Amino acid sequence: MSSHSSRRLTLKTLSAAAAVASMGLFGLPAHAADTIKVGVLHSLSGTMAISETVLKDTVLMAIDEINAKGGVLGKKLEPVVVDPASNWPLFAEKAKQLIDQDKVAVVFGCWTSVSRKSVLPVFEEKNSLLFYPVQYEGEELSKNVFYTGAAPNQQAIPAVEYLMSKDGGEAKRFVLLGTDYVYPRTTNKILRAFLKSKGIADSDIMEEYTPFGHSDYQTIIAKIKKFSSEGKKTAVVSTINGDSNVPFYKELGNAGLKAKDVPVVAFSVGEEELRGVDTKPLVGHLAAWNYFMSIKNPANTEFVKKWSDYAKAKNIPGHKDKPLTNDPMEATYIGVNMWAQAVAKAKSTDTDKVIAAMAGQTFKAPGGFVSTMDKENHHLHKPVFIGEVKADGQFKVVWKTKGPVVADPWSDYIPENAGKANVPAKK
Repeated sequence: MSSHSSRRLTLKTLSAAAAVASMGLFGLPAHAADTIKVGVLHSLSGTMAISETVLKDTVLMAIDEINAKGGVLGKKLEPVVVDPASNWPLFAEKAKQLIDQDKVAVVFGCWTSVSRKSVLPVFEEKNSLLFYPVQYEGEELSKNVFYTGAAPNQQAIPAVEYLMSKDGGEAKRFVLLGTDYVYPRTTNKILRAFLKSKGIADSDIMEEYTPFGHSDYQTIIAKIKKFSSEGKKTAVVSTINGDSNVPFYKELGNAGLKAKDVPVVAFSVGEEELRGVDTKPLVGHLAAWNYFMSIKNPANTEFVKKWSDYAKAKNIPGHKDKPLTNDPMEATYIGVNMWAQAVAKAKSTDTDKVIAAMAGQTFKAPGGFVSTMDKENHHLHKPVFIGEVKADGQFKVVWKTKGPVVADPWSDYIPENAGKANVPAKK
């Protein structure tokens, strides 16, 4: 036999041996037989990493907990983590990779609405599942998405109502300040219509946008100062997203704009975003969320301790020394646990069976209420909290709803949404 032939034979034998080694019982790949793969689609680099990295870790913590209890359907969950790098088209590419190549049963991910809209056609075309954990502008209902963050009536509208109330300072003028993309623009369209319905004139609303990653807020804060000096109590509604919040709040402090004069209520700033900011000049400014780390109840005490222990054990940068929890972390944690409950109920990871099993799922949330997945619209019923920034970067709750609020993703304040309130997820 020639050396060439024997080499060919050896290669054939080796490849056959490798194939046998990779096969489990019954000819199934060993890997596929004993785990359920779970996709994690969060920016770990770029402008949104400040907010999203910790959500990746929250998914991994929840998966570890579920695995420690025996997994789901007798199988361990296996996370597949990718980094779409705050690059919106890359989110769609990474979603395709997770579904087609990695064969994940579900994906937890996205923060910005532009990233969610980038991946939406992928999940719908491939009939796969996305759990989206961040407050957003509404105007969307997909069979393939579960929205565990707030719709506008669970955050934006109550926050502005609070600013107009006696307790909130009776604001009569509003600055709508956001990052330039779909979530801030659509939310501000809703808020403008809401303010108009309350008798606020267009001349008493200032609207400004900055690009992702914007860092120079001197000019805008000077304009806000001028706008607020014209005789009517003024409040700022901030939908600034990502790492731009750090220079925005620094400039707010530098300019001496105090909460008692011009309160700022933020929809995308929580404990994590304030980590890199001197919060002493920001005391009294506000954020509206469905959860704060400072909420006192046994479920939250347990959640904060679990996170603290996990962050230390895994040596998570920042959190190993100063562990913080926040609203999108809570929404992520609820989502992973609800999905696992639905898979157990469905006795399957099949998308349509899990969707059916998700209807009406409940979870005792760290926010102190039982969160319920709406049977029709794929949104959670959630409480609303408004918190004031404290000097230590935590929030003191100054207002809350009596209980969970049912999401209405189609804001009634936009005329074209009339009658859409309870539209079931499209088939």
